Amino acid sequence: MSTTKKITVTAVAAALGVTALAGCGSSDDSASGSADTKGAGSKTVTLVSHDSFNVSKGVLKEFTRETGYTVKVLKSGDAGTALNQEILTKGSPRGDVFFGVDNTLLSRALDNGLFTPYAAKGLDQVAADVQLDAGQHRVTPVDTGDICVNYDKKYFADKKLAPPKSFEDLAKPAYKNLLVTENAATSSPGLGFLLGTVATYGADGYQDYWKKLKSNGVKVVDGWEQAYNEEFSGSAGGRKAKADRPLVVSYASSPPVEVLYADPQPKTAPTGVATGTCFRQIEFAGLLGGAKNEAGGKALLDFLIGKKFQEDMPLNMFVSPVTKGAKVPDLFTEFGATVDKPSTVAPDTIAKNREQWVQSWSSLVVK
Repeated sequence: MSTTKKITVTAVAAALGVTALAGCGSSDDSASGSADTKGAGSKTVTLVSHDSFNVSKGVLKEFTRETGYTVKVLKSGDAGTALNQEILTKGSPRGDVFFGVDNTLLSRALDNGLFTPYAAKGLDQVAADVQLDAGQHRVTPVDTGDICVNYDKKYFADKKLAPPKSFEDLAKPAYKNLLVTENAATSSPGLGFLLGTVATYGADGYQDYWKKLKSNGVKVVDGWEQAYNEEFSGSAGGRKAKADRPLVVSYASSPPVEVLYADPQPKTAPTGVATGTCFRQIEFAGLLGGAKNEAGGKALLDFLIGKKFQEDMPLNMFVSPVTKGAKVPDLFTEFGATVDKPSTVAPDTIAKNREQWVQSWSSLVVK
C-alpha cells in the first residue's frame, strides 16, 4: 500500500485517530521498545519500510525469543519514497530488509538490483499466484490488498441514489462531482486505480475513460491521507472536516477500520466498497544487497511469512495474509469486502508502460 497507502492502525486513529502513509519523515520502533542503534551487526536486524508498517509488540518480541534478534523498524514515508531512498543508497543500505514494494513498483526495485536472492523458509505454504519472482526469489510476497472505490452509505441513502458498482458507473452523470482519487504519479492507491482502468479499458481505451471522469468532476489530490481523511465524507476524519466527496479511492479493507476504531462500535460499517472498481495489490519484502546483518535479515523474512506475523496483519495493517492456513479475524471478514475478480496487470507489462501511462494520465487529468 505500496505507498502502500494502506489504512493502518496509525491511519484512522488520527481521524478516528488512524494515519496511513502520509508523511515523508521516518521513525523507529523495536521489539524491545528501545532500538539498539549500535547492534545492527549481530543482535539487531533493521527493517526499512513505508509508514504503514504496523505490528503488535508481542509479535516482534516472539521473533526476538525465537531468533535472538531485535527488530528495529525504520519508517521512510510512503512506499515510493522509501523505495527511492533505497535506490539512492544501493549497496550501502540503511537496513537489512525492505518491506513494502508492491506489484506496481516491483520492476523498479528489481531492475535496480536492490535485493540479494533468498528463498524464505515456508514459501511452500504461500499461494503460488502471488509469487511473482518465484524463479529468482529476490522478493518474498507478504500480503495482498485490493484498491477500490469506497462510498459513504449515509450519503447515498439520504439521496436515495444507488452507489456505483463499476468503473463505468463512476462516469455517469448521477455521480458527477462525487469522486476523489489520489494522484497516480505520487500515490500507490492512485496508481493502482489508474492500472485498474487500464486493465478494464485497455491501453487504447483508458485515456477516453479518464476524459469522461474528468468531465464528470473527479477531484485529484496528492495522497491517500488527504483523500480519505479530509475529502471523503464517509470517514471519521472526513466527517470532522465536513468533507463533501462521498466516493474515494481507498481499499476493500477500509470499512473494518471505521468499525474497529469507532466508540461505540457500530453494527454495520458506515462505508461500503464498489467491488467492480478494484485492483489487486501484492506487497513484498526482500533482503537488501549489502545488508550488515544478512543472517538476521533472512530470519526476519522467514518470520514475515510465518503464521504468527501473518495472522497479526489483518487488524494492524488491514491487508490479507498470503500464507495458507493463516486465520483472519472475524471483524476483518465481516466488514471488509470480498473481491472475487479484481483487476490485474502483469508486472512486466506495468514495467514497460508505467511511466508512459502515468505521464499520459497526468497530461489528461492534472495539467
